[in-house]
Amino acid sequence: MYDVTHFIDGRACNGSGTQIHTVRNPANGEPVSAVRIAAPTDVSDAVRAARAAGPGWARTAPTNRAAALHAAADAVETAADELAHLMHSEMGKPVAGARDSVDAGVATLRQYAELGPAHRGRALAGQHDAIDLMAYGPRGVVAAITPWNDPVAISCGVLGAALVTGNTVIAKPSERTPATSQRLVQILAPHFPTAVLSLLSGDGTVGAALCAENVAVVAHIGSSATGRAVAAACARTGAKALLENGGSDPFIVDDGVDPVWAAEQAALGAFANSGQICVAVERIYVHRRVVEPFLAALCKEAARWATDLGPLVDTRLREAVHDQVRAAVAAGARVLTGGTVPDGPGAYYPPTVLADCRDEMAVVREETFGPVAPVVPVASFDEALARATDSAYGLAATVLTPSMSHAQRAWRDLPVGTVKINAVFGGAPAGAAHPRRGSGQGFGYGPELLDELTVTKAVHLEAPPTGW
Repeated sequence: MYDVTHFIDGRACNGSGTQIHTVRNPANGEPVSAVRIAAPTDVSDAVRAARAAGPGWARTAPTNRAAALHAAADAVETAADELAHLMHSEMGKPVAGARDSVDAGVATLRQYAELGPAHRGRALAGQHDAIDLMAYGPRGVVAAITPWNDPVAISCGVLGAALVTGNTVIAKPSERTPATSQRLVQILAPHFPTAVLSLLSGDGTVGAALCAENVAVVAHIGSSATGRAVAAACARTGAKALLENGGSDPFIVDDGVDPVWAAEQAALGAFANSGQICVAVERIYVHRRVVEPFLAALCKEAARWATDLGPLVDTRLREAVHDQVRAAVAAGARVLTGGTVPDGPGAYYPPTVLADCRDEMAVVREETFGPVAPVVPVASFDEALARATDSAYGLAATVLTPSMSHAQRAWRDLPVGTVKINAVFGGAPAGAAHPRRGSGQGFGYGPELLDELTVTKAVHLEAPPTGW
């Protein structure tokens, strides 16, 4: 079993906390890692050390910061198999998929290593005998509160962008994947000066204590409920809140779409990583003309996916997912496949297809975060678009349509950060979007993330008067 420590002021330590949290393998229930939850004094010590290290790192040449990040990316790539197996043990993702996630994290580190030195200010057209410019600088201490469902790739994005722009960073990962996150920081930290990158392990109490400290930015990727608590804490301290939170992403199948192909896309969106993806398909609106063949094809896809799915992260999440399914059935939904808790060890849940769902059901209205595909029949594209728009979230949406005019309407009218037309996943690298409503605020990816993690200063410079 892995003993997870903190990393404060350049050294590993157990800290002052006495409470220990044990993570169990979601496939068999065996203990995997034990983490001592950081005490408030540990949080204060980490912030103090990060603040002290800030000026030196901020004055480091951007090319040198980028070189450090490139070296860190190389080290993560070398340890990719180790990280993938740790992720598999702690949160259940199949090793091949976990390795893909680590590779994505490496690519993100390299992306920000290249973008960092090019992130610069601009000269302004002022008076002839003066210089006017807008200069960028780091914000200070960044608290990075990251989730368990993709602990390497997501962390690499936030950490890479923050470090290359001259910020110091305190990583507070999910208590569900502490060993994976500890190993990532152990690999990254030696490439940066002491206390530029720190790690605080523990549960939500540690994140709350960190948000209450004197930090400049809290970057939180996780649930909407926690995101609201982070935003409230930042309002009290004056820190910038950068949030990418939950969603209930709609998936629209228009009239004229091949139902078999649509079912393949829907299954990929709903069942990949056992539905534990921020932009997973959560509610499916299908035109009545194609709904029956679509449902038949989706059930076949569910059977195909059933042999490849890993477990949910723990039995607590599985119970929450199953509660939504049971509530939907009690309200009139039909289970076409899945929908039962399997016998045996682990937190497995089968790919589940629900027919005759309605918007007021929690399985449609809220984020499920499990391999569940609730299908709502609609009479027209207009109805599908209206229902997709009526949500407390605004993370992403997918629209399958043969109509260019419907595609144009969809990407213009859907109040979400990302709209995907005729492909459930995909998109060019370095894309960035603003999540809406309960799904967060601020850019979480792409070059624009560098803007979120820096401050802009306007400078007006004149020569002193002659004769001095």
